[in-house]
Amino acid sequence: MNTPVLELRKANLSDLPELLALARASFLQAFTEGNKPENVQAYLAEAFTEAKLTKELQEPASIFFVASLEGELLGYTKLNLADAQAEVQDPASVEVARLYTLEKAWGKGLGQRLLDAAFDFARQEGKTWLWLGVWEHNARAIRFYEKNGLRIFGSHPFPFGDEIQNDWLMRVEL
Repeated sequence: MNTPVLELRKANLSDLPELLALARASFLQAFTEGNKPENVQAYLAEAFTEAKLTKELQEPASIFFVASLEGELLGYTKLNLADAQAEVQDPASVEVARLYTLEKAWGKGLGQRLLDAAFDFARQEGKTWLWLGVWEHNARAIRFYEKNGLRIFGSHPFPFGDEIQNDWLMRVEL
């Protein structure tokens, strides 16, 4: 019996088409339920475009890691150093700006490997904290982050279409 080969690596511009498709699909799977379809589509049109993702991949204060199983891209994380951070902008921390896997990869350890890569990167950079924002209604993600030691330390509003949602800010000391 062959064990599937999980590969984790830094993303680059040549990954753009496949990464964009993954980002859009994984976002849809994570946020369609419980949200208005028009808000989901509006956010997709704003946040997950080729131009925007190209700019993010070229941002020196951001790094993307992608996870693939048997050569198929199934998950990714985007990490931000202080200059690119959305909320805290703390030079002693790394923000996990995104961590998504496709539904078919759930339970296969890809999310854990991606979060472990974030921890490793933050430690290699000499950072003290790892933090992120997570939608308050994403119970599955919150449990996953709590299992990994992250705790809520605040919240912030998250504009989503015609709504303002609430994201919990979670962090862990490294």
